[in-house]
Amino acid sequence: MAVRKAGRIVTAVAAAALLAGGAAACGPEDLTGGGGGSDDKASASAGGSASDGGPEAKAPPAGTEALAKTPATVKGGVITVGDPKAGHTVKLYEDARCPICKKFEETGAQALVKPVAEGKVKVEYTLASFLDKNLGGSGSVNAANALRASVDAGKFPQFHAAVFANQAEVETDDAYTPAFLLKIADKVEGLRGAEFDKAVRKGTYKKWVGEAMQAFTDDGMQGTPTVVIDGKKADSRSLFARDTFAEELKAAGIS
Repeated sequence: MAVRKAGRIVTAVAAAALLAGGAAACGPEDLTGGGGGSDDKASASAGGSASDGGPEAKAPPAGTEALAKTPATVKGGVITVGDPKAGHTVKLYEDARCPICKKFEETGAQALVKPVAEGKVKVEYTLASFLDKNLGGSGSVNAANALRASVDAGKFPQFHAAVFANQAEVETDDAYTPAFLLKIADKVEGLRGAEFDKAVRKGTYKKWVGEAMQAFTDDGMQGTPTVVIDGKKADSRSLFARDTFAEELKAAGIS
């Protein structure tokens, strides 16, 4: 109980620091054991219940459609979006339940859409799931499992944006139940189907989620979001405004 409470304090302090204007990150209290909890512990966020699938889902940002034809592939525990031959690589480490990752997705990450769509850069996503261990529940694992399934359906960029758009307002709410993730998927045209729905409900990619968490650990990551541009860690102070992160990308030759 004390360990879990400490994990909650770590992430709550990080979020408070971000809101105060400082650079911050969500971090695991330890990097062993991966993420995950029992599906029986899942609960919906405020405004809904596990039985009804949670609150109404929001659509992903309109700009995400620019990536509709951009390929997404999986190798090991990493999902890559963009032309595999792109001259630049951005590595992005996220946990779906991390509010600071959501802030990055709403701000700095928007500067990546155009260069990825134009084939100038590829983004390698490593989806961590440590916040389940910190906060309880299984939302990070469920979300990562569903995100992996969306690759097979050819809709990863749109669904990835939709997942973060629907993150719980209260970090400790375990909102990403399979039922709510399917509600979110309804907002991505062409995503729902027998195979995708089965993968979300049955946790088809739970083993892969563990591989992704192991990749996060093996890369020596200490928190999310972490962004690495062509092998160099981005200044965390640049991540939370589109213009400042665009300058960070430009300095690496990406525009």
